[in-house]
Amino acid sequence: MGPFVKWAGGKTQLLEKLHNRMPNKYGSYYEPFIGGGALLFNEKPQTAVIGDINEQLINIYEQLKNDPRAVIRAVNHVDESGVCDKDYYLETREKYNQKIKNHELDAECAGLMIWINKHCFNGLYRVNSKGLFNVPYNNKQSGKSIDEANIMSIGYYLQNSKVDIRCQDFEELCQDVKAGDFVYFDSPYVPVSETASFTDYTKDGFTYEDHVRLSELYKRLDSIGALVMLSNHNVPLVHELYAEFKIEEIDVRRNINSVAKKRVGKEVIVTNYEV
Repeated sequence: MGPFVKWAGGKTQLLEKLHNRMPNKYGSYYEPFIGGGALLFNEKPQTAVIGDINEQLINIYEQLKNDPRAVIRAVNHVDESGVCDKDYYLETREKYNQKIKNHELDAECAGLMIWINKHCFNGLYRVNSKGLFNVPYNNKQSGKSIDEANIMSIGYYLQNSKVDIRCQDFEELCQDVKAGDFVYFDSPYVPVSETASFTDYTKDGFTYEDHVRLSELYKRLDSIGALVMLSNHNVPLVHELYAEFKIEEIDVRRNINSVAKKRVGKEVIVTNYEV
């Protein structure tokens, strides 16, 4: 299994490093910023709580758990035009935004989001102040928009494991964490420069105050005996917020950046335990 969408900060390239830093034993698995689910699908925990504040993303997980074939049919229906040009992309994007406006969280909405993710610029998920998707077309005119075998595998896993899917703020989602549980935080990253902006994946964004709140939650979870791992950019703020924990610097590629020379950099993995 692998991610069904391309997501900013996706962890596919870091899976081996993350896996090697996972605790050998833990209770339930928690991931409050699930994104594309790379680590979840790699580890396949039998008891997990996953979530995100992006209800469109969470709808896909819920629909895949409910009926993966319905999601596949929805994506294939959009693919049936054969060739995707700019007009067709914009028409489909408008259809998706209409589903958002009407709050229609169903298999068709999930399929539209997966399809758009494959055909929008750089796989970004960005919305305007009204919560409507506004990423432009990527000029990809052909090719299948879904890996059906992967989708079916994800559906089977979600249906046959105890995976609790929630659309919640990270702090609320972690209220049930107990000693010995494992929590992985892959939040929207701290900007790497003063000119960079905090993310707008959701209409409310993820602010400096949210990063501080996340660090305080990390410390509370540490105090109750939970096993916690966090990834972020290698920037001074992260070192400041997590100074009392183990911080490892790692090299990464940033494929989501539109400027090729900016697609390399360093990230950190922060843990409160020894492997």
